[in-house]
Amino acid sequence: MLSYLRALHAPEPEDVLGELFVQVVRDISRFRGNDTALRRWIFSIAHNRVMDAHRTSRRSKATSALLQSVPHLVSDPSDPFDPELATALATLNLEQREVVILRFVADLSLESVAKITGRTTGAVKSLQHRALQNLQHTLSPTASSGHGRVPDRLLGLGPQETARGRNA
Repeated sequence: MLSYLRALHAPEPEDVLGELFVQVVRDISRFRGNDTALRRWIFSIAHNRVMDAHRTSRRSKATSALLQSVPHLVSDPSDPFDPELATALATLNLEQREVVILRFVADLSLESVAKITGRTTGAVKSLQHRALQNLQHTLSPTASSGHGRVPDRLLGLGPQETARGRNA
């Protein structure tokens, strides 16, 4: 969850994470649903907390200046993000980055991402497509070295499929 908050450039992501868990603990008794619904509910809260944090920070010029800089998504060695991929993700706009993180890191369905972000499924598909194209373009200059290629998982290809061809 902390990686998701960092990927969205949440100001003070550790604080936002704390607020998120306080809200989850406070409201869990009202939650009804299965594991998938629970994940969607928690990511919805996280999304709303990040948007609130961005709105609040825009009111402060000092914090707004911080948001203009590109923060490092990986500041903790235990963070699961590949540093090269994290740098490429930082080049995406906020909407594209959020969709990619929710779809491929949080492993949520298109419908779940649409509900969390308040978009249509078609809009999420479009953002995902543009984001993956941008990632491929960003990472392609180093693709010949074996590094820098968008992982097949992010391209939506299964374990039997690769970016070069199906069932290869």
